[in-house]
Order: sequence, then C-alpha cells, then structure tokens
Amino acid sequence: MYKVMIVEDDPKLAGMLESHIRRYGNQGVVVHDFDHVLEQFQQIKPHIVLLDVNLPSFDGYYWCRQIRSISTCPIIFISARNETLDQLRALENGADDYITKPFHYDIVIAKIHSQLRRVYGDYAAVSGERTVEKDGLVLYPERMELQWGEQVIVLTKKETILLETLLDRSPRLVSRETILEKLWDDTFVDDNTLSVNITRVRKRLGELGIEGALETVRGSGYRLNAVWKTERIQ
Repeated sequence: MYKVMIVEDDPKLAGMLESHIRRYGNQGVVVHDFDHVLEQFQQIKPHIVLLDVNLPSFDGYYWCRQIRSISTCPIIFISARNETLDQLRALENGADDYITKPFHYDIVIAKIHSQLRRVYGDYAAVSGERTVEKDGLVLYPERMELQWGEQVIVLTKKETILLETLLDRSPRLVSRETILEKLWDDTFVDDNTLSVNITRVRKRLGELGIEGALETVRGSGYRLNAVWKTERIQ
C-alpha cells in the first residue's frame, strides 16, 4: 500500500480524492495545517504528493520547492490554473506532473499509479546509494548532488535526471525525445521548457568551473563532452 499526501484546501475535493485513492488500494492522507506542510510531509513520509497551487499563507510552488530540498518524492500539481506559464512554473519548481481542474478522478488515479510505477516499481533504483561517474565528475542521484574535485553542488530533481541521462551516454548524443521521456514521462511540454532545463544544467556545471561541456546538436539533441578531464590535466 502506497501513501498519498493530499495538500488541497477544498475539504470536499480533498475528501473525494482520499476516497478514490482508498478505493484503489492505497492510503490518502489529507493535510489540514497549511502553515506547516513540510513538517507534515516529514511526519507522514508519503510515497507521492498531490499539491494544489492556491493555498493559504504560501502557495504550492513554495511548498514544492521546500519538499524538493529534502526529497525526490513524486509531486503532482492539481490546480484550476490552466495557463501554460502556471504549468511551466510548476515543472520548474520540481513537479513531476500537472493536472488542471476540473478533472476526472480516474485520470488522477492513473497519473498517481504512473508515477508510483516509475519511482517504486520494478525498474526503480535498488537499495544502496548509486553514483554516476564520468572522468572524475560524480553524480549522486539519491542525494541530488554533483561533485567535481572538492566542490559539491546541490541539484533539483529535474537537473539530477537530466545530468544522469547525459552522463550515462557521454560522449554520445542524447535525443530530445529521450530527454523529454526521462524528465516528463508522457506529459506534454513545449520546446521552451526543455531549453530552460538545459540552460539551468549549463549554469550548474559553470558553478563547478566547467564551461562548454554541454553541446546542443541542432535538430537532434544534446551531448555532454568531457572537457573537464582536459582542464584538470592542464
């Protein structure tokens, strides 16, 4: 049984979500204190979070960032805001999916199950810390940290997934389609969203003093070249 944390300030909607989640064999836990969402997340220890955007005190984007600072737990936004910018903002703040209201409850359940299979299913990471290493550049996916020499920087979930995909295949080309599938599963996103994430990863590498490693191959995808290996030798 998986535990689903429901952060929704409409009591009727929260209750309906909890009922449907229970009907499909999982446990829904409704949050009532919207001033201490992170503390409740740490107490509940959910497998996945349903998070509204419009909340008292702090909005869902804020709480998504707070959760992302300590966990890679899947987060699905549920919101009446249906503008593209709202959805982009959610994804940029660490969300895994975005569902607009009004919605069909079976769609919500299907998306919950999709995220649970991806993160906790047969292909999820086995116990024990994984590392992805390329010529001394080390990624710690579970910690969401990237290390180069003595320097260590903290990444967002999307940055971690993107870097892991690129490092795994470096110096081979990674297609746009492969990256989109890794980052957003079956959720539609536009080219600008992918470009924003690529730019953020370039900035992260720059924080480690690695410039020009992430190459854009126009019309095809991206390639991570191990230029930092040469820089270290020099």
